Order: sequence, then structure tokens, then C-alpha cells
Amino acid sequence: MTNSEIVKIVNNFLVEEIEIDESLIKDDAKLKEDLGIDSLDFVDVVVIVERNFGFKIKAEEMAQISTLADFYNYINEKVNNQ
Repeated sequence: MTNSEIVKIVNNFLVEEIEIDESLIKDDAKLKEDLGIDSLDFVDVVVIVERNFGFKIKAEEMAQISTLADFYNYINEKVNNQ
């Protein structure tokens, strides 16, 4: 899976499922501060990632992710190194 495919899938579920304004979705956007993703949203994100990409997010790994670009890279690494 290419990085652009990952970005498209992630951005789509952020807009459609988490209801984040599309104008806020930028690579350097911080997940909590800029996008307003809270702990309940993270539960949805975990489920959506598992459904779309076929792996489970580990809490300790997610703690290292602060920006949307970090999140894209994390998924890309997991998907392409399985």
C-alpha cells in the first residue's frame, strides 16, 4: 500500500467517522491539540485502523505519535513491514 493511499484512507475516516473539519487536516496538525481527538475518538481510530489496515495499534506506540504525519508514517511502517 502506498503512502498516498494511506493518507487518503486516514483523512477520509477522520472527516467521515470522527467528524473533523477537512480544513484542519494537515500533515503537521497535532492529533489532540489541533484536531481535538480525545480518548473516546482514539478508541474509534483503533477500530478503524484495525478494520482498514489489518493490525492493532499498541498504546505505547500510539503515545509516541503527536502529528498527523507521524500517524501516517506509523501506519505505513506497520502495513509495509508485516
